Parts: sequence; structure tokens; C-alpha cells
Amino acid sequence: MTKTSKITYTAVFAAIATVLMYFEFPIPFMPPFLKVDLSGAVVLIGAFIFGIGPAITMIGIKDLIHLTQSQTAGSGELADFLMLSTLVIIAVLVYRAHKSRKIAMVGCLCGSVAMAGMGMLTNYFLIIPFYVNGMGWNLDAIFEMCRAVNPAINGMAAYLVFGILPFNLIKGVILTIITMLAYKKLSVFIHSKQIAIHTRQKAN
Repeated sequence: MTKTSKITYTAVFAAIATVLMYFEFPIPFMPPFLKVDLSGAVVLIGAFIFGIGPAITMIGIKDLIHLTQSQTAGSGELADFLMLSTLVIIAVLVYRAHKSRKIAMVGCLCGSVAMAGMGMLTNYFLIIPFYVNGMGWNLDAIFEMCRAVNPAINGMAAYLVFGILPFNLIKGVILTIITMLAYKKLSVFIHSKQIAIHTRQKAN
């Protein structure tokens, strides 16, 4: 694949991921302000096809665009960048050890665990401090919202372990399923297009 083609596909995948980032849905029994978007699946598919560098570029582009309408003063976008970058790096590194569908799935699941760990860190150091210090929210009020759907959440540690951790593990599984369903077909399609273009260029 030429450098120009890779840049073009990176831009296209980033555009799709940007659009999908605006469509969010909650997960039952999770803190109500935690929502899933499917942009990570697009990035993960792109990571397997084009590599880590282009995938991180996709994440950066979509988060920078989303930053223009941020409701978290950039803390949410930074957290998203760190979490998805962690997912992508781990997933692709595992996959490269032995390229197969099974290892790709293992890579995605390992990346999901790492992403969940990063999610705990970003919530502790970025998201919660923003809402408490930047927005003036009461910390106990945040936990009260969470406790309405999960009585086990009665403090910061419980919020991270019983809220953030399972939420991001579930999110990772959702992204993994979508990636496994779409990756191979997209990869074959894109590579066939590249072969066709290369053949036409040689013929000319």
C-alpha cells in the first residue's frame, strides 16, 4: 500500500470514527453518565489493517474535532485518546506475535483489559477532578447518582472497581465483537482495491 493510499484511508476511517463518536448509548446498571460509542471499533479495525501509527492518528483527529464541542474542557477527549491508544497498541502488538483471527481476538481482549485499567486512571486523575474542581459538582452527589443503579458504589474505590472497570470491560467486548465481524471483510476489500489500482497503473 502506498503512503498516499494509507493517508487517504486514515482520513476516511477518522471521519467515520468522528461521526460515530456522537452516537452514544448507556449500559444498564452502570453509572448513568458513562456511555459507549462505537468509534473505537473503527479505529481498532484500522489498526489491524494499517498499523498502530495510523490508528493513533485516527484517534487524535476524532478527539480534536470532538474537542470543539467538548463539555468536559478536554478532559474527556484526553481520556478517550489515552484509553483507545492503549487498546490499539496492546491489541496490535499481541496480533503481530502470530497473525490469526484467534490471536486478533486475544489481542483485542488483552487490549480491553488494559483500556479498562487506563480508564480507572483517567477517571481518578482527569474526569472526576474536572467535575469536582472544574464544574463544582459534589463528590458525594456523583457517588449517589451511581449508587442509584449500583448500591455497591459508595466511594471512589468502589466507583472505580464496580463502575469504571466493568463498564470499560463491557465496552471492550462490544468493540471486539464488531471488529472481529468486520475486520477481515474490510481488509480483503481494501487490499483488493489496492491490487486493482496497482494493476491498472502497471498496464498504463
